[in-house]
Amino acid sequence: MRVALVCPYAWDAPGGVQGQVRELAVRLRAGGDEVLVLAPGNEPAPEPWVTVVGHPITIGYNASNVPIDPRPWSRRVIGKYLRAFKPVVIHIHEPFAPSTSLWALLEACAPVVATFHSSADRSLLLDAAAPLLRRLARKITIRIAVSQAARTFAESRIHGSFDVIANGIDVDRFAHAQPAASEPGPTLLFVGRLEERKGFPVAVEAFRRLAGERPDLQLVVAGDGKKRSAVASLPPDLRARVLLLGSVSNERLPGYHAAADVYLGPALGGESFGIVLVEAMAAGLPVVASRIRGYDEVVRDGVDGLLVPPGDPGALAAATARILDDPMLSARLSLAGRDRAAGFEWSVVATAIRERYERAIVLGPPPLR
Repeated sequence: MRVALVCPYAWDAPGGVQGQVRELAVRLRAGGDEVLVLAPGNEPAPEPWVTVVGHPITIGYNASNVPIDPRPWSRRVIGKYLRAFKPVVIHIHEPFAPSTSLWALLEACAPVVATFHSSADRSLLLDAAAPLLRRLARKITIRIAVSQAARTFAESRIHGSFDVIANGIDVDRFAHAQPAASEPGPTLLFVGRLEERKGFPVAVEAFRRLAGERPDLQLVVAGDGKKRSAVASLPPDLRARVLLLGSVSNERLPGYHAAADVYLGPALGGESFGIVLVEAMAAGLPVVASRIRGYDEVVRDGVDGLLVPPGDPGALAAATARILDDPMLSARLSLAGRDRAAGFEWSVVATAIRERYERAIVLGPPPLR
């Protein structure tokens, strides 16, 4: 099967969508499919099956920053690559992102499968564009949402039916990682962009409340961003117990999970899924996360993790203390989390996506009205 995968975000920038497209391409190729990935980027891609089209600029969206290529003249180049590759199906991620994805949708020369990754508390821009988006959506044969939250967000604007297929992870890589070198004592782990939406300042404040009475407690932070400055609010002795790793490659990340005791996921909202939570659970790491849409589809409160109100460092600290002080609770959440993560293994997810490709090929492009 010849499959074109389209990513709207810079291929050489860290991001959840890029990671999902990359891992899906690897699985499809391992299964014998021929794959072309189209994405913007600042540098040529190291993978020979990736073609970089367009140069990204960073814009603000959903309380975050996204690197996209909104220049419409990329459309012609993308159409040329698609026609030369002759895919039997085109899988477009975030099809309405004004970047590579939207241009690919407009130039599609085969049935389109589209995955909707995003969720937000509101989007005035998408609300205003909804009538146009519904017309564009007629070109999509199969619609996938990564969660019920993403489905609701997209469905309310473009209507139609969606299949929910969650994001995938390499469970074994997290389940069998060797612990990274660390100082003795319990360790809290935060992974993600250091920005307001991800709740990093909340994690720092929760650590401050816990660390005063726990002299050997540490906080390890994998990620970077403007809110790294939140640690400056800590007293010097506590600041010395925070390890800011900066951006960490996917290859090195599981080792930090294996060396930690509790994972903190204090995002404030705007999440459609929670891949960082699944990775932590796959590593057997007890999770304390915000009770927000998307996250509550991954973590079942009291079953395979603990959920707390978003933006509440006191609640985050209290739930974390429960796990640190109760080995039986920690062990129970660890075991349940591993079981939960198994359902997100890439072998399961890729099979489900490939079944949608086969259905799209049979159905063909929808008739345009």
